[in-house]
Order: sequence, then structure tokens, then C-alpha cells
Amino acid sequence: MNPSFITLKDDNQPILILSGRWLLGNLSSIKKEFEGLKAKLPRTGVIFLDCKDIEEMDTASMLFFISMRKSLKSGLKVSAKGLNPSFLRLFKVMSLCYVEADFKPRHPRLVSRLLYHIGENTAQAVGDFRSFLDFTGRSTLAFLKDLAHPSGIRLNELAVNIQNIGVMAVPIIALSAFLIGVVIAFQSAVQLKNYGANIFIVDMVGISIPRELSPLITAIVVAGRSASAFTAQIGAMKVTEELDAMETLGFDTYRFIILPRILATIITLPLLIFFADIVGIYAGMLVSSLQLDIRPAQFLERLEEAVSIRHYLIGLLKGPFFALAIASIGCFRGLQVSRNTQSIGRYTTVSVVNSIFAVIFLDAVFSIIFTELKL
Repeated sequence: MNPSFITLKDDNQPILILSGRWLLGNLSSIKKEFEGLKAKLPRTGVIFLDCKDIEEMDTASMLFFISMRKSLKSGLKVSAKGLNPSFLRLFKVMSLCYVEADFKPRHPRLVSRLLYHIGENTAQAVGDFRSFLDFTGRSTLAFLKDLAHPSGIRLNELAVNIQNIGVMAVPIIALSAFLIGVVIAFQSAVQLKNYGANIFIVDMVGISIPRELSPLITAIVVAGRSASAFTAQIGAMKVTEELDAMETLGFDTYRFIILPRILATIITLPLLIFFADIVGIYAGMLVSSLQLDIRPAQFLERLEEAVSIRHYLIGLLKGPFFALAIASIGCFRGLQVSRNTQSIGRYTTVSVVNSIFAVIFLDAVFSIIFTELKL
């Protein structure tokens, strides 16, 4: 369903609620919606323009906003509210430049549209990066405050988040690790059997699962479950103005909302990776017994001889870094939700995609570093 940019609320007092991204690419739809609402507007009296749900507005859309306001003022008394300071500055500048004309958005050519979208996405990416730096700084400051005053740490909130992120995820983590262990062991068994190197399946399972596959699969599952949950929870709190109420009462939202989620993820993810190691290796041992007639005692003896403990430690070391990325992205995207329910779904999807990409990127970086260090 296409997003709505202008809706009419007409209880006792008509209000035009403006929302969404007022950009050049959406201008045709915005103008079409306004033309469709014109017949429903009163001829005389007062009408309010509620602008607080506008997420973005460029100069072309501001010109149309000024034009729309002027056309309404021909018979009505118009009052605008909720225009944020940056839009208000743009309104003042564009009002000086505004020349009345028949405003018709042009349909840019393909190259122009392509360049426009590249520029728009680049500007948005730079803005997101700056906002994320601000989020990181505030979260670090909240963490330092908690370190200085440990009594301020919300242990109940931390425990609830550990339960949601860790305990509730155990079944899906167990199933995922078991299946990955079965796939790796089964595929390896077929090839190793041809060369009479059956026993080396232990090396294959014992290194690949704890070092690479278990941390990666566990982090992806946690990203899918918890990053989306963080974004949806914080986004809902923002839509219902719960975060505004907390700040008004003097509560630091980063200490009360953000930090418990980040700390809980950092504590939980290494434990889940350790659990996935056990399940994945057990699955490999089971397949080795059924396919290659390697008894469990033989499997465990070879595992102890051939697989160094550093492979397990490297996998566990990745956990806190993956957790920090997942929780930070989930909470950050939740704070970006605007005051309408549609943006909750959009930012939830974005947070999952960003989290999974961050996990894969970090895993690639770790692989390069550990290879260069010959670990």
C-alpha cells in the first residue's frame, strides 16, 4: 500500500494531517492527494495544518506547501502547527523566493532521476552515519555513568532482556546448530569416504563449527530475533510518546532503555555460541557414527588431539563484537522511527538487514586479522 501524505481529520475542527517524506520524487502523489481532498474542505472558517509527522521535506515540496497554504487562505483562515525548526527555516527562506505560478512538477529524465536517487541515498547514508556516531557517543557516556555508579544499573531490565535474547532463543539456536552440524558432517563424509580419510571428518567438524559457522549462524539468528524486537519496542515507545514522557520526567533514555539491551546482548551471545558449538559438534559426531562407523569415543579422542582450543576461543571472542553491532543497530533504528506506525515496519526491516550485514562484515574482518596473525 502506498504511503499517505495528506489525510483529512474532520471531527469538530477540520485538520489536514501532513506526513511522510515530502520529496521531489513524491510530489506528484502529494499534489494528487491534495487535489482529491479539496472538494471535502469547508469553504469558510478555520483549518489547521498538522505538520509534526513530516519526516523529510526538500525545497520543491516546501514550494508546494507554500502554494497549498496560499490556495487554502483564499477562503479559510489557515493555522500550521508542528513544523520543526529546520522546516521552519526552510519555509522562511522559500517564502522570500516564492513566486506565484502554476506549480507543476516536472518528470525528470532517466539520468536525472538516477543522479537524484544516488545523491538522495548518499545524503541519507551520511546523515545516518552522523546520527549513529551521536548514538554511539551517548551510549558510551551512559555506560561510563553506570560504571561510575553501578547501583544505577537496572538489573531487573537486564535480566528480562537476557531471558528474551538468550533463554527464549535456545530452541531455534539448537535446531540451527544441529542442522548445520548435520550438513557439514554429511557432505564431508561423502567426500572423505572416497579417499579413505574418514577420521579427518573430526578435524573438519571440530574446526569449522566452533571457529566460523557456530558464531555466524548464532549471530544471524539473534540479529533476526532481537534486532527487530529492539527496533519495534523502542519504535512503539516513540510513537506512543513514552520516550518523550521519560525525558520530561528527567530519565535518561539511554541508561534506562538502550544500555540494558546492549549489555544483555553482549552477555548472552557468547553463551549461545558456546551452546551452539556443543550441539553442532554433537550433530557431527552422530553423522560420523552413522555414516563412517566412527564410534563416539574415537571421535572425542581425535577431537582432543587434532583441534586446538584456540579455535573455540576465537569463535567465542567474536560474540561480544557481533552482539554490540546487533544491539546498537536495533536500538538506533528504533530511535529513528517517526511518529507513525508505518515507519515501525520500515525501520524494523532495515535494522535486520543492517545487523546481518554488519555481522558478515565483522566476520570477514576477523578472518583477515586472524589469518594475518597466523591464528
